[in-house]
Amino acid sequence: MSEAAGIYARESDYLDRCVQIGIAGDRVLSVSFPASLAADADPDHPLLDRLFEYLAGAPDEFDDIELALTVPTDQRAVLDAVRELAYGDQTTVEQLARRIPTLDADDDRDRVRTALDENPIPILIPDHRVRDGPSAVPPKVEQKLRSLEGL
Repeated sequence: MSEAAGIYARESDYLDRCVQIGIAGDRVLSVSFPASLAADADPDHPLLDRLFEYLAGAPDEFDDIELALTVPTDQRAVLDAVRELAYGDQTTVEQLARRIPTLDADDDRDRVRTALDENPIPILIPDHRVRDGPSAVPPKVEQKLRSLEGL
């Protein structure tokens, strides 16, 4: 990727919102969906091109994208497990907790939900694939992402 650090964003007709990414060097810091474009946002970035191809229906795992994920260790374990969910696959909070050796599927569901809710890099960490958990994206965006993947 190796683009300049900054904020990049475009309006998405499909989502009826903007898609905004925060980049530092060759790593993604954030993905968000503001209602309007930031005044200093640049519309040109290769990752935005890929995200918009995905939103147009082209499957993409985004597993080659380097992330700058700065969250507590237990949340990172959850988000790493979510990142392994394939395009078009879904899971539950309980099933996700069972995939993480450091968590107890019965006792740590709230920990999983917190990590999903606070996910700083949705789509690239596809929390919309966890059907009974919260998502870091607005509800209408989550519904459209789930619909896009046939979930």
